Amino acid sequence: MGNFVQDVRYALRQLRLAPGFTATVVLTLALGIGATTAIFTLVHAVMLRSLPVVDPARLYRLGDSQECCINGPFRLDGRWSLFSYELFQRLQAATPEFEELAAFQAHGNLYSVRRSGDTAPAKPLAGEFVTGNYFSMFGLGAFLGRVLSPADDKASAAPVAVLSYRAWQQEYAADPSLVGSTVYIQGHPFTLIGIAPPGFFGDTVSAEPPAFWLPLQQEPLLEGSGALLHEKIPNWLRAIGRLKPGASVDGMPARITAVLQNWIPDTGVKALIGDSQKAEFDKITKIQHIGVIPAGGGVAVMAENYGKNLKVLLLICVSVLLIACANIANLMLARGTVRRHQTSLQMALGATRPRLICQALTESVVLGALGGFAGVVLAYVGTRAILAMTFGDAKFLPISPAPSLPVLGFALGLSILTGILFGTAPAWMATHANPVEALRGANRSTRDKTSLPQKVLVVVQVTLSVVLLTGAGMLVHSLRNLEHRDFGFNATNRVMLEINQPSASYSPEHLQRLYTQLQARIEQIPGVERAALAGYTPYTDNWGEGVAVEGKDPNVFGEQSGSSWDRVSRGYFEAVGQQILRGRGIEKEDTSTSRNVAVINETFARRYFKGEDPIGRHFGMDMAAYASSYEIVGVVRDAKYIDLQGEPYPMFFLPLTQTFHFQQSTMDAGETRSHRIHSVVVVYHGTLEQFEPQIRKAFAEVDPDIPITEIRTMDDRVAGNFDQERTVAKLAGLFSTLALLLAAIGLYGVTAYSVARRTNEIGVRMALGADRLGVVRMVLRGALGQLAVGLLIGIPAAIVCARILSAQLFEVGASDPGPLVMAVVLLVLSAIVAASIPAGRAASIEPMKALRTE
Repeated sequence: MGNFVQDVRYALRQLRLAPGFTATVVLTLALGIGATTAIFTLVHAVMLRSLPVVDPARLYRLGDSQECCINGPFRLDGRWSLFSYELFQRLQAATPEFEELAAFQAHGNLYSVRRSGDTAPAKPLAGEFVTGNYFSMFGLGAFLGRVLSPADDKASAAPVAVLSYRAWQQEYAADPSLVGSTVYIQGHPFTLIGIAPPGFFGDTVSAEPPAFWLPLQQEPLLEGSGALLHEKIPNWLRAIGRLKPGASVDGMPARITAVLQNWIPDTGVKALIGDSQKAEFDKITKIQHIGVIPAGGGVAVMAENYGKNLKVLLLICVSVLLIACANIANLMLARGTVRRHQTSLQMALGATRPRLICQALTESVVLGALGGFAGVVLAYVGTRAILAMTFGDAKFLPISPAPSLPVLGFALGLSILTGILFGTAPAWMATHANPVEALRGANRSTRDKTSLPQKVLVVVQVTLSVVLLTGAGMLVHSLRNLEHRDFGFNATNRVMLEINQPSASYSPEHLQRLYTQLQARIEQIPGVERAALAGYTPYTDNWGEGVAVEGKDPNVFGEQSGSSWDRVSRGYFEAVGQQILRGRGIEKEDTSTSRNVAVINETFARRYFKGEDPIGRHFGMDMAAYASSYEIVGVVRDAKYIDLQGEPYPMFFLPLTQTFHFQQSTMDAGETRSHRIHSVVVVYHGTLEQFEPQIRKAFAEVDPDIPITEIRTMDDRVAGNFDQERTVAKLAGLFSTLALLLAAIGLYGVTAYSVARRTNEIGVRMALGADRLGVVRMVLRGALGQLAVGLLIGIPAAIVCARILSAQLFEVGASDPGPLVMAVVLLVLSAIVAASIPAGRAASIEPMKALRTE
């Protein structure tokens, strides 16, 4: 211990005597460690962190996929993760291993919330329905008041709600009198019974966590005739349970899968399917199953959405860190050569090699620790910047840029590891100098044992740089392809509004009057050319149903048996900029008393009416009995509504003014829900700053309980869909540029060191008649030779990595030479610039001075 303290003090003293060297190493390390730690902060928060609940290791989720939000009676891949309330109750009874099994809504809704006595416009807040044992299953109590209990989750219980700590702070200024008060949610009175504990944002790490939680039994109160609670078929709940001490999930998946397969026939779905499809129904029922997975981190939606890109970025950062370590190792080798006389003298006086190696490694680890400390500061700043780029529009994100204990531990371990990594070889070589040579004047020796390791390190830097630059180029190319593809809309002057859905207590007649007044009032705003209402607009949602075409057998179980759909007002296609190719769009003549009509897109026409004229043909949803429900009156151009990278989905559009009455309560409930719009699209000539106060005023005049939750131009919304890809491309470009810079600095350092060591040799050559151009060629040949070796290794490695990366990119193949050629050109130009400086210095050497140089 005494030697260690002594070595640390000695290392600090030596570093203080060389401030330029110390600053260079610490800065280089800070960049490498900071970048890696910043990405690890996100990896930990998104993929590794447990929920802030009691003993998260005992939590397990029923279902192993991240599907959302409402599903039908079966899945083609067989993987079940969403359940109806009735099915949940059966699963609850079949899993005695759990102390408690709680259900919660897979995706919450925005609701209008107004405090009793408050005259301000309602607040649009996200709510989530949960079973009464939700908080007790997580082992959580309230910060103020109390949390939900099973007694609250009864149909006869008074409506109550629990507010999140974050919403209490941000929306209500931490007012303690809120607990126990009445708040109106969608116009219905609820007693706010408590505030959830700080740091708990719900069961899912999300950019839009719930602001409040409601008992599941109150879902019919808020959703009215569109409620799902008592329906057999819609699956809309997730389930997490807490195992009893000593219990295991072994055997549970097979048992609950049997419950599922017994439940499917009880739904009555089979009776609704045509005889020709029943054998297929039995076959597909047999593959339905429920997995059981650990849920200590909650529902891993963000891990699935961002995991691949985070792993790519972490790999890039580790490569940059390796390049930084190679650079520092070169500096340490050069420094060791300068200090060889001192080291040899110490050995001549009796110092042992292990003691000197330990001393040198301590100096490296101290440098690593200093770089790590600076890196943590940079990581905090970098994490904030990355979150801002990726989630710039999120109102709240439960990811803190502040380093947690695991992140600090990662940074500490990384600092020590890098110190050892870049310090081992220089320490070993410095202690293997011959003391006799040093005492005689080693600098006169023409042999230099450090030159080969230094050149090898430069080759490693070049190799990694080729791979990184090629990968960054592919990511940028992919982003450019995405941003410049045709999405099927004219986005010019289009403004998209997201609104809180109208209350389920509104009658159909009230809704129609409301929509007519709202559309007319918006079109009165100066600068507005036209406006339209919709269930959802592009890039916000996706509804899907099976399709039954009149005169054709419905293929209920085929992968291409369904279609996306939307419900829209008159003039929608003109407002959204989606071209009508044949027939007409949705017009005023489409009323509640006229025939039910639909407009389809090109892909729908090709899939269900290939080689036929679809105008005048009929189709319906899901079942052959409804195949004549809608008459096709128009065909619109394909457009990207949700999957911007894939091919367009088949899609149909129904008028907001029309309703079809289904015999099945489940389908009728879905029909009712589809009339509660979430979106408005406006063609506006002006700025958002001018438009926003006017549109908010218009909504407040028509119905103050329908607040606007988002106002964006269509261009911004399109761009926002690529925030993740844009962030990854920017960071990859930044880190690759840093790698290129470090590689160029490394090549410069090795070349400059070589010139300095060969000053005598160059002087002799020039004294014997060598010209300055020949000296420049000699120096450049040595430098570019290292580059060539690095490229020979790096180009095949880059091609292999490109093949792996291309699977995640859009219209960028591994055979595309552009990114690789650009990477090679940048490296060659950088190498020429880096080597030209010491080459010019070598050419300017005066022979007589060089011959007198020690």
